[in-house]
Amino acid sequence: MPYFDSASAAPLHPVARQALQASLDEGWADPARLYREGRRARLLLDAAREAAAEAVGCRPDELVFTPSGTHAVHTGVAGVLAGRRRVGSHLVVSAVEHSSVLHAAQAHEARGGSVTEVAVDRWGAVTPAGYADVLTPGSALACLQSANHEVGTVQPVTEVAEVCAAAGVPLLVDAAQSLGWGPVEGAWSVLAASAHKWGGPPGVGLLAVRKGVRFSPQGPADERESGRSPGFGNLPAIVAAAASLRAVRAEADTEAARLRVLVDRIRRRVVRLVPDVEVVGAADRRLPHLVTFSCLYVDGETLLHELDRAGFSVSSGSSCTSSTLTPSHVLRAMGVLSEGNVRVSLPPGTPAEEVNAFLEVLPRVVAGVREQLGVSEPPEVAPVADSLELDTLGLRCPQPVIELARAIVTVPVGGTVTVVSDDEVARLDIPAWCAMRGHVYVGESPREAGSAYTVRRAT
Repeated sequence: MPYFDSASAAPLHPVARQALQASLDEGWADPARLYREGRRARLLLDAAREAAAEAVGCRPDELVFTPSGTHAVHTGVAGVLAGRRRVGSHLVVSAVEHSSVLHAAQAHEARGGSVTEVAVDRWGAVTPAGYADVLTPGSALACLQSANHEVGTVQPVTEVAEVCAAAGVPLLVDAAQSLGWGPVEGAWSVLAASAHKWGGPPGVGLLAVRKGVRFSPQGPADERESGRSPGFGNLPAIVAAAASLRAVRAEADTEAARLRVLVDRIRRRVVRLVPDVEVVGAADRRLPHLVTFSCLYVDGETLLHELDRAGFSVSSGSSCTSSTLTPSHVLRAMGVLSEGNVRVSLPPGTPAEEVNAFLEVLPRVVAGVREQLGVSEPPEVAPVADSLELDTLGLRCPQPVIELARAIVTVPVGGTVTVVSDDEVARLDIPAWCAMRGHVYVGESPREAGSAYTVRRAT
């Protein structure tokens, strides 16, 4: 069964499997002990740290291993904020950061700190000026992902790091999605990453803190990992993580070029094969293995289930999933269509035949989901009124947009349709529908129940 969700977790790399099995025999002892078994474990730990530091581009004594990438992010954010508390308590993050960063920001705000989000463009990218505009003398830390986890857009880390350095503010980079493809360029201060994103075992994160960055570990003191990650580490997993990082880096250039061709094929063909599709994220400045697109008039949860039944494992940032009734914060910040969202992230080694098979199946699956929802191209009819109001209270995506599409042909060009909805997704998807179909989004107004979204027919 083709697995197309390596952005969530990449399959275990063969080198990781080999290293894990070998180190289970050699690395089970406490590396802090001086007897033979402890010394052997310490040699393995030191070698893993050196290999990981080389891949990251830092000194070995600047890098520690953590129980996960999320743990690394939380530890990094809390440690720098505490270390620089005399400077201030202002934290700057981008609007599309991974939830681990945003959760850390929420916790900081709950403790009395202040947080500023930097907006992104329609492709999901920040600008260095966006950071320059919000950094203040009281800014303790800025955060920026190296590449977005949902749409693949690569961020201008080098330029933002220069802006932060000029302001005297350290920059924490979440490199979870990009580290397997290459080092993060620029003068970053703190870096976090997660092994299972590049084919290492789960349960291993990396945290690198440059010398000179004020850092105060939070929680009870511990003698392990420079006091930044307490507890007895999973040494076999750490060894496997470092070995697999070195292995994927050796293959990265060749594999990136090959996967980029396959992703470009998906980007080109999906808009030709499936009507009313929007490919989101940067076309050029992006990760080589990831593409995201959204389909109008499609229930996202149903679409993923149908693709799974057809033999393809994909992910989604869509609002229409069982876990949430709100749109992905990334898609919302970008202002793009969220309904029927599909993220395809190809693991290394994905054959072209699997991508071709996916493109053969996708049109039939989308058409089937639309048919279940009663979607069809509305026939042209004589206008019945200059303006209409649709009551879609209680309906969830994509139903309000489907009702809008049916109604727009019943007003003349220049006429308006107002959709009253209590679904937060409508705030994002109705303007996106207008942009895709060439109509004018007039705006939003509050109602006693929900909000009213007005659209003017343009064609």
